[in-house]
Amino acid sequence: MNVVLDIRGLSIHRMGLPHAPPIIDQISLTLHAGEVLGLIGESGAGKSTIGLSALGYTRPGCQITGGQILFEGRDLLKLDQAQLRALRGSGIAYIAQSAAQSFNPSLSLGTQICEASLRVAGADRASVTGYAIDLLGQLDVPDPAGFLNRYPFEVSGGQLQRAMAAMAMMTKPKIIVFDEPTTALDVTTQVEVLAAFRKLIRDHGTAALYITHDLAVVAQMADRIMVLRHGKMIEMGETDQILNRPQQTYTAALISERLPTLDDASPDIGAPLLNVEHLDAGYGPKIKILSDISLSICPNDVFAVVGESGSGKSTLARAIAGLIAPSAGLVRFEGQTLAASITRRPRNLARRIQYVFQLPDIALNPRHSVYETLARPLKFYFDLSPDQIKVRVFELLDQMELAPDIAQRLPGALSGGQKQRLCIARALAAKPDLIICDEITSALDQLVAEEILKLLQRLRIEFGLAYLFITHDLGLVARIANKVAVLQKGRMVAQGPLAETLVYGRDPYIDRLLTCVPQMRTDWLDEIEARRRISTTA
Repeated sequence: MNVVLDIRGLSIHRMGLPHAPPIIDQISLTLHAGEVLGLIGESGAGKSTIGLSALGYTRPGCQITGGQILFEGRDLLKLDQAQLRALRGSGIAYIAQSAAQSFNPSLSLGTQICEASLRVAGADRASVTGYAIDLLGQLDVPDPAGFLNRYPFEVSGGQLQRAMAAMAMMTKPKIIVFDEPTTALDVTTQVEVLAAFRKLIRDHGTAALYITHDLAVVAQMADRIMVLRHGKMIEMGETDQILNRPQQTYTAALISERLPTLDDASPDIGAPLLNVEHLDAGYGPKIKILSDISLSICPNDVFAVVGESGSGKSTLARAIAGLIAPSAGLVRFEGQTLAASITRRPRNLARRIQYVFQLPDIALNPRHSVYETLARPLKFYFDLSPDQIKVRVFELLDQMELAPDIAQRLPGALSGGQKQRLCIARALAAKPDLIICDEITSALDQLVAEEILKLLQRLRIEFGLAYLFITHDLGLVARIANKVAVLQKGRMVAQGPLAETLVYGRDPYIDRLLTCVPQMRTDWLDEIEARRRISTTA
C-alpha cells in the first residue's frame, strides 16, 4: 500500500516557552492508503494536536519546533499558506467532534456541503449537487435531495455528523481526520454513524486518523492503534494486539474497566426529595418534547435518565431546574410545589437544586478566574464575609482535589477534567440536596471520567447528595445508578430499580439500547450490522 502520510519526529511546543515540556514530543507515524490509524489517550495526550498537524495546522499559541509532515512526499511545513489552503479539504479533510458548532446555522446544509467542490475550477453546480446527494445516500441519510435544503438546526445530531462526513468527502480526499466524531451521540445513533463512516472509508479507499478516547469505538474502526500520553507515544500495534495483549501498563489501565459502583448506596431514605408529576414540556406552543412524565428521587439516589437523542432527557432536567417552563404537570421538592421558572423560586429553595452542564467550556465564563467562579454562588446564596468566602473557596478546591494554586487561573488554563471539577465545585458551593448532571463525562476520556465519577461518589456519601444523571452511556449507568428511567420520544418507557429496568426482555426499545452498547472487540460492529440485515429481510 502507498504511504499517504508520513510524520517524522514531530515536536510541538507552546509558543514562547521553548524550555517547557513539549505538547508533542518526537512523534512518528505512517498512514497507508485505505488504512485507519486510531489515536487514543487521556485528555491532554496530544491526539487532536497530531490530527490537526496532519493538515499543517497548529492551534493558536503553539508552534511546530521539529520534524516533518509528509503528505504524498510533500512536506507540509515547507508549503506557503496558499498551498496549504488548497490542500486542506481537497487532499486532507477534517471531521470535528461537534458538528452542531461547526456548521453555520444561517446557511442551508446543501450550501455548506457543496461549497468546497464549487470552488474547484470547472465544477458545475448540477454535478456537485448530484454527488452530494449520492454521498448522503451512501451515509443512509433519508431523502438526500430534501436534506440539502434544510438548515443545521432542523436535523438531528447524528444526521449532522453524517452531513459533515459528506462535506469532507466531497473533494475525494486521500485522508480524513476524525476528531471524536461520535462522542456526543447516543448509543443507537452512534452505531449507525460508525457503520456509515466505516462504509464510506472502505468504499472510497480513504485513509483516516481516528481520534477518540472510547476504545470500544476505535476497536470497530482502526487497523492499528497508537497510544499517547503527555505528547509521547506509549505503544503502537495492531488493534487486536493493543486491546487483548497490551505491552505497557498505561495501555492496560486505559483498557480496564475501573469505574466506581454504588455498592454502598442507601436508596429510599425517608420521603422522596423530588417528585415529578404528569409533566409535559417543550419549546413554544408547537414543539412538544415531553408527555406525561412522572418520577420520584429519594435522598442519596443516583437516578439515571437514558434514551436516544431527542428523547427528552435534557428537557426533563431543565424543566426540573426551572430553566424551561412545563406546559402541564408539577415539580415538587420535599412536598413543596416549585414555580415553573427558577426566577420565581425562593432563593433558598432554588439553591437546593443545582445543575452541572455537559460542556464546561460553554458553562464557565472564560473571563472569570477559578476564585471568582466559586465566590459568586457563595455571595449569592449566603451572607458571608470576604474572609469566610476565601476560606470556603479553598475548602471547595480541596474537596474537588484541585490544587490551591489554580485559584487565579482562567478556565482556558485548565484541563478538561479540571474544568468539570470546577463546575461541580460551583454547584456544591450552594450546598444543594440534588445535583443534576447532564452528560458531564461524555467529552472526557475514560481515566478522567473515572476520576470525576469517583469524586461524585465520594461527595454523595460525604454530603448525602442525590443525583439526577442524564446520560446516553448505558455502561456508565450500570456502574453508578441505583434507579433508572428510560425515555423514548418524550414518553416514559420504563422506570424503577436498575437491576429490574435495564434488562433484556423488559421492552423492545430497551433491548435495542442494550444491544447498541459498544463492546471492546473488533467484530462487534460487524455482528450488529449482520443482525440488522437479518431483521430487515425477515
